[in-house]
Amino acid sequence: MRLIVTGATGFVGTEVIRLALRNKAITSVIALARKPVEVPANAGPDADTSKLKSVILEDWTKPYPESVKEQLKDADGCIWTLAVTPFKSKDMDFAAVTKICFDYTVHGLESLAAIAESPFRFVYTSGVTIERDQTKTLTFLADYRLMRGRVENAILEFAEKHSPAIQVTVAKPGGIEGPGHPKSDAATSIFAQFGPTPWVHVSELAAAMIQQCLDGITKEPLWGKDLQEIGSKALRQEDYVPLTG
Repeated sequence: MRLIVTGATGFVGTEVIRLALRNKAITSVIALARKPVEVPANAGPDADTSKLKSVILEDWTKPYPESVKEQLKDADGCIWTLAVTPFKSKDMDFAAVTKICFDYTVHGLESLAAIAESPFRFVYTSGVTIERDQTKTLTFLADYRLMRGRVENAILEFAEKHSPAIQVTVAKPGGIEGPGHPKSDAATSIFAQFGPTPWVHVSELAAAMIQQCLDGITKEPLWGKDLQEIGSKALRQEDYVPLTG
C-alpha cells in the first residue's frame, strides 16, 4: 500500500509516519509537506526507513505540479493531519486559518483523487468539538469550529459524489495524549460537554487511521472510543510510543 501523509511534522502526523514505517503492509510512505520530512527519531529498529519519501509542495491551492503528481500518483490512501490547531488559530488571521484548514484540504482531496488508485481512502483528522451543523450557535471558538465543520461537510460530499472510488472518514478524538501532551483536567472538562469522550493515546489514533486506509472505512465519523478500540487492536505493545522519554 502507498500511503500519503500531510502534516507529517506535527504531533499526530509524526506518529502516523513512525507507525507506517513499522507496518509491513505499507510499502511506501509519502510525506507531503512544505519542507523536507525526516524519519522520526524514535522510529525504532522495526522501522523500514527506506519506505519514506519526502515530497515538497510549495503552493497548496494551485494545481499540483506534474513533478509532485508523479510522486503521488497511484496512492491507495491518505491521512490528512494538516491544519491549524484551535490554540494557534487565536493568534492568526482567520482568513489564513481558513485557507490552511479548508482550501488546502478540499483542493488536496480533489487533486489526489484524480491521480490515485481506486478505491482511494482519505482519513481526515478533526476533533470532537468541530460542528458540521452550520445553523448551531456555539459558545466558544464558534467561527473556527464551524469552519472546520464545513471542511468535513465538503470532503464527505465529494466522497458521496465519487463513491465508491473515493472513501472518506473523519477522525474526531477529544484529548490526545502522548510525549509532551499529558492529560489535563481543563481539557477533560471541555470534552465532557460532548458526551463520554475518552482520551486517546496518539499511537492508537495513528494506528486506527492507518487501519482505515489499509482495510477500508468501517465507520464515519470515528469518535474517541472508536479510535481507541481500533487502534488498540492494531498495535503491539512495543509499537506504542512511550508517554515519557
